[in-house]
Amino acid sequence: MTTIEDAAAAVRDTGGELRAGGTDIMTRAARPPVDLLGIPALRGITWRPDGSARIGALTTIADLLADDRLTAAYPALAATAAAVATPQIRNVATVGGNLLQRNRCWYPRNSLTCHQTGGDTCPARDGAHLYSAVIDQGPCIAPHPSSLAGALLTYAATAEVHGRDALDVADLYGDGTDPTRDHRLDPTEILQAVLLPAPTPERAAYRRATAREMAEWPLVEAAARLTFDGETITTAAVAVGGVARTPLLLPEVAEALVGKPATQETLAAAADLATARCSPFPQTAYKVPLLRATLIDTLTACTSPTP
Repeated sequence: MTTIEDAAAAVRDTGGELRAGGTDIMTRAARPPVDLLGIPALRGITWRPDGSARIGALTTIADLLADDRLTAAYPALAATAAAVATPQIRNVATVGGNLLQRNRCWYPRNSLTCHQTGGDTCPARDGAHLYSAVIDQGPCIAPHPSSLAGALLTYAATAEVHGRDALDVADLYGDGTDPTRDHRLDPTEILQAVLLPAPTPERAAYRRATAREMAEWPLVEAAARLTFDGETITTAAVAVGGVARTPLLLPEVAEALVGKPATQETLAAAADLATARCSPFPQTAYKVPLLRATLIDTLTACTSPTP
């Protein structure tokens, strides 16, 4: 495939599944792959006259990190990207693939009956759900695995999709109430790029809690961006992952920060608002204090000029 139109037609004609870097699709049972790697229009980082940035969907995470201008302009995204997987995977994994990847729930990955495999139940609810959601959005409780999505939410990034108008990154996922899908794009709709607004001065950080130091999916993760006037927080954007069916922006946490000094009391009170969303399952109750601690750690890192 050399054009986006060719790839969309191939999916439509064969019932295939789009393949980018292939770090996930090659490890699970999937429909016939339709390879995107030969489409140059999907690659690269460009800067627009207004200072905004466009990241092609096939840009690898390693290439994103190698762009000094981009990492300086968007530190929350850079910190998140640097924590994804391993160097070997970052060299092949793509921005679009990270945003649109499948979840890691054991049940559909072993072809067991659930919402995602054509059934009408979520066996994880009453079964093995140690790594599942702690914020219950709907029938399916498999957390979305995209780390980059949370960082992009804090930048109010938009997604450029072939064949339709650009949409907010949040709209790629919806509200989590559709248990059959990890994102809202149709099979023939191709994510072309992510668009970031012109950068502004900020202090940003990303933190994740994992069961081992490297090469592990986060149990909880958080990205945050703050701006200051002296000691007072003037703007805030906070997002979390690993805790819900979709990546989540937390406006109530941001609102609790704005206009206040960045004391530990302020940060802890804001983090408490995130845990108010939680309705844990028996095996995910541990994620509630983990979410609070991860948020406090992330926000604390943002209070330093060089987090």
